[in-house]
Parts: sequence; structure tokens; C-alpha cells
Amino acid sequence: MTGSGTRSPLRVGLVGYGLAGSVFHAPLITATEGLALDTVVTSNPERQKQARAEFPDVRFAASPDELWERADELDLVVIASPNKTHVPIATAALKAGLPVVVDKPLAGTATEARDLAALAEERGLLLSVFQNRRWDNDFLTLQKLIADGGLGDVQRFESRFERWRPLLKGGWRESGDPQEIGGLLYDLGSHLVDQALTLFGPVARVYAEADVRRPGAETDDDTFIALTHTNGVRSHLYVSATAAQLGPRFRVLGSTAGYVKYGLDPQEADLREGRRPGGTGSGAWGVEPEELWGRRGAGESPLTGGGLPVETVPGDYPAYYAAIAEALRDGTPPPVTADEAAAALDVLEAARRSAHEGITVEVAV
Repeated sequence: MTGSGTRSPLRVGLVGYGLAGSVFHAPLITATEGLALDTVVTSNPERQKQARAEFPDVRFAASPDELWERADELDLVVIASPNKTHVPIATAALKAGLPVVVDKPLAGTATEARDLAALAEERGLLLSVFQNRRWDNDFLTLQKLIADGGLGDVQRFESRFERWRPLLKGGWRESGDPQEIGGLLYDLGSHLVDQALTLFGPVARVYAEADVRRPGAETDDDTFIALTHTNGVRSHLYVSATAAQLGPRFRVLGSTAGYVKYGLDPQEADLREGRRPGGTGSGAWGVEPEELWGRRGAGESPLTGGGLPVETVPGDYPAYYAAIAEALRDGTPPPVTADEAAAALDVLEAARRSAHEGITVEVAV
């Protein structure tokens, strides 16, 4: 592995080249100074062709086992394969002596996540979880508003990832097999719970409703989660593929003002369309036009122009891998820890139980 005293790029093996690998991880890794995409693990010829077209120098492996055989040639493994493979592949990577980044969710249970964290600590290796939505433009803006006291004491946090996708797309994410760890609760819900915990800390109680709405669907596609944080803040989180009218991304109510923000951060759409951080012709990365800024006020309706516009802080997905590179080089803490991922999984497990049993679940803090 590359020594900490050299400035040669850290070599990254990427496991999986589906949506997560091709749209998010590969472009962000290659846009990060000090990281180099060395190997992509996929046995799919079309995905190999796709990766080769954008990254001509990349090598390929048909299975993760090929990475462990040459672990001394790599400095980091990124796991962007289906959810059910996260734990076994991360375990194998750590046992091979390689630092690991895992796409969310880290595992299917908090126990598995903590076991992985313990293994990483035992081996003295980095283990982090890709929670890119901490670097969404609206989330960064809200963090700043709260830190600056712009809302007073936050009392209620409403957060939505809603989509209108009445037809099933198929694939493991929509599978009803519990082994696949599919459904919106563990997909988009992982983001919303992580954001709520990052903003407002631990949770004491969880109530959830999870429904299967679309014909032929096998797992939750319309889910609501209510969290009571130990500090008294209440978070109401909505994830849906069946929202015929989209609500605000954030509606945050404080003791002196509220903040309402519509629309999604542009970074995912830009990545899907082939635009890259630092590329030419795409404008400043993560910057949102003024007409999409959220509004802050008290007693007014933002839909009729009430309140004051709040300039949206630019989104910054590249910051995640920049922090990973720094952690590997200098030993700084990773940007997202496995323990944080385990805490989010505590909440997701409680939400799943709540929805199944129709009860409010107490969470041990």
C-alpha cells in the first residue's frame, strides 16, 4: 500500500458499477485530488464498456476476491454493490487489510454495523459510509441557518424525499426478499434519518407507517417516520415513490422563524447527465439558481412570496472523498463513521418494527 509519506495517488478499487458506482462513486473518486480509480469490479461486459469509455486507464476484476489477491496494490476499497453484499464484502476487505468506504446502508442491522466497526478498529483501518446527502445544498444551508440562530430553537423538522414513479422499475431495490434489504425505508430513509441525527442528535422514540401502494410492489414504497429526539425536537420524515404532488424538501419550524425549501439539490442530476465537478462548461458545481432558494420568515406563506429568500449554500459531494483522502493520508477522522451508521440503523430497525406492529418504539440511547 502507498505509504503516508508519499504524495502519489491513493489507489481505489470500486466494487460495483450500477447506479451507485457509475453515477456517484467513480466520478467523485476521479474528481478528488490524491485519489485514483484503479480497478472496477464488475463481470458485466456492458458496464465494463461504460466504465472504459469514461476512464480509459481503469483495470477490471470479475469478483472482489481478485482485489484481495493484490491488496498490496490498493489503498482503499469502495463498496457500491447491492445492499445484501455490503457486510460480507466489507468484512473480506478489512480482513485483507484494506480501508473501506461502503455505500449506505452499511448493513441490514445495527449489530452487523457495530461488528464491522469493531473489526475495523481491531485492524486499525478506516471504515466509512457514503452519506452524500450531508453535502446537499439544502442541508448545508439549513445547518448554517441553525448554527447562526436564524430559526431560534428548532421545534419541528419536516424532511421529504418524494417522487412520482407509479410504475415499478424492477431490480433488487424493489424486491420483497428481506435478504435484499430493499424498499424505501432503507434506501431514501437512510439519508433522511442520517440527516435528522446529524442535525438534532439521538432519538428516544420512533413511530412509523410503511405502505406498499403500487400494483405488483413487494416492499415499502410510501413510508412516514416520526422521531422524538432526546432534546425535544420532533422530526417528521417522508419517503415516497407515489407522491402525485411533491411537498417541500424541508419545512423547519423554530421558536422565532421557519424555513421552507422546495426542490432537490442539483448534484445528482448533474452527475447522471455526465457533468463532473471541476469540468468545463457546466458552471460552478452545486450552485442553485436564485429562483429555487428557500425562504425564511414567521407567519407568511412562502408560496405567495412571504418571508425572505435564503441564499442556498452550494452543494459539495466532492467534500466527502476529499475528507476520505485526508483521513487516509493524515489519520483525521472519517467524514461519516460506522458508529454513526449504526445509530441510524437503530432508528431504521425501530421504524420497521413500529410499522409492522403499529406501535411506538423506544430507542436505547
